[in-house]
Amino acid sequence: YLKHVLSVNQVSRADLHNMFGVAQELRTMVERMGSVNILKGKILVTAFFEPSTRTNCSFQAAMRRLGGSVIDLDLKNSSVTKGESLEDTVRCLECYGDALVMRHPTPGTSTRAAKVSKIPVINAGDGTGEHPTQAFLDLFTVREELGTINGLTITIVGDLKHGRTCHSLVKLLCLYNVTLQYVSSEALAMPGEIVEEATARGIRQTEFRHLDEALPTSDVIYVTRIQKERFASEEEYERVKGEFVITPKSLTHAKSACIVMHPLPRVDEISPEVDFDPRAAYFRQMKYGLYVRMALLTMLLDARR
Repeated sequence: YLKHVLSVNQVSRADLHNMFGVAQELRTMVERMGSVNILKGKILVTAFFEPSTRTNCSFQAAMRRLGGSVIDLDLKNSSVTKGESLEDTVRCLECYGDALVMRHPTPGTSTRAAKVSKIPVINAGDGTGEHPTQAFLDLFTVREELGTINGLTITIVGDLKHGRTCHSLVKLLCLYNVTLQYVSSEALAMPGEIVEEATARGIRQTEFRHLDEALPTSDVIYVTRIQKERFASEEEYERVKGEFVITPKSLTHAKSACIVMHPLPRVDEISPEVDFDPRAAYFRQMKYGLYVRMALLTMLLDARR
């Protein structure tokens, strides 16, 4: 299998099928026993140069439920604050663990880390670049909730310009027969290179400026927050904040069997009242993420597979 997990471009549909099969096996085992000892004696190092709740906790929980242990690098008290280079940090961390999960605000950083690392590097988000494991769990969520991915209309809403989860998801969806709909302001539209790549793969895409126009045909409504930290100024952010909000009223235009997803954290783009709608899948999505990351770690580190 893969040595490093840096981009969704590395995986094939067969790889995903295999990963999701392992995830389903592990889900059954965890629901029955709580944990397994597949990776007993293995150590995962997590290095997050950007804030994270779900991804960091998810990887730590995944490793521990597999019987392994975790070293969580405290960046505020590390030698990074003394000016240590990324490469030197990685070379040191590889001495202590069997795999490294890294998040960094600069695109391409995980690739730099992989070039010098003797242990597997997993990209947990690199700025506005990619977030491959989020895309894996997003697809697993769709498959578990709706039974299939092929033939669906998937609508992506919000900050499509800065959203690395959106970029990875679109690239991965190109492996399937889907229709994509983008809902955003012109300033936050999906980057041209992502649209062109999907077009070249034969994916039908439509852009909308109004949410209600896209909802009636959507099987999956994938909502993202407007990423305040990516804007040059507060004024620029305020101009686009709150432009697209999912509410119980807006969902009256949506299919009864659709699902609403979100990579989280949520700010104000999905109203809390929607949480009680059975179509709200975003918290179930986080649970699916645990099983997918367990599968990924198993496939990377379990020599018996």
